[in-house]
Amino acid sequence: MFKTGYILEKVLYRLLLASGWKRNVVQANLNYAQSTHSKIIYTKEYRQIISNLSRHVSDILFDFGSFKKLPHDFNSYPFKQNHITYKLSDGSESVLEKMREGGIFLTAHYGNYEAIGPWLCRLGIPLKASYIPLKPATLNRIVENRIRSVDQRNYSVNARNPREFLRLLDEKNLFCLLMDQDSRIESAAEATFLGKQVHVNPLPDFLLKHRPGTPVFICWLEEPESRNERILHAIEATPINGSINDTFNRWLENRIAENPALWYGWTHRRFYSCNPEIYSK
Repeated sequence: MFKTGYILEKVLYRLLLASGWKRNVVQANLNYAQSTHSKIIYTKEYRQIISNLSRHVSDILFDFGSFKKLPHDFNSYPFKQNHITYKLSDGSESVLEKMREGGIFLTAHYGNYEAIGPWLCRLGIPLKASYIPLKPATLNRIVENRIRSVDQRNYSVNARNPREFLRLLDEKNLFCLLMDQDSRIESAAEATFLGKQVHVNPLPDFLLKHRPGTPVFICWLEEPESRNERILHAIEATPINGSINDTFNRWLENRIAENPALWYGWTHRRFYSCNPEIYSK
């Protein structure tokens, strides 16, 4: 299985690199957010982003079952499985314990973010993650049943209106939302990210307005360069003046500063709604 995954990783990397997948978008984002980049740096970071992405796609297809077999008990960590040690970061245990009581969970397209879901479920956290259904429907069923399902429980939801999200909170679920994409709806909130104006999803602030005091959490997965460890980080985030946007964006900026090539938002048109012209150059 390891050999098959390794081969897929290398083949996918070569195919994406040869096709120039999302290259123009990545360069437009880097040029806009970090204007000092040279063509050499563009090429280096683009290659590293594609390399990381290929590895994580391979992990999802061939190693995802490992996350679905992790222990429920905090005291079982560090836990070694298939030559990889799984750890909870210092201070995360108390936060994860609180997450078992529900709340709002925000994360980003950073590192192997898909692996966080099954790990949280194995820790007894009542996760409900909002995803837009994939097309075609057959692919969506495969992803939901094989990837976003743990112990025969599917944790993905396609809630269609704010009342459904409020119901999930009232039922003591941990509602998860990816918060690093461009929001192009009329009610989008304004914020700053990487020093630039952006539009963000207004849903978390809506939920906090109608359910004040709801705890907000942020999680991410760390993979040291040795690649023989997986470390789950969990923190509780504090809203500022009733809004969580600045807190979340500062957290993500810190992660990007640590390793820019692990944020796959570079492949998205993150700044489009505020500055569409940067993608037409």
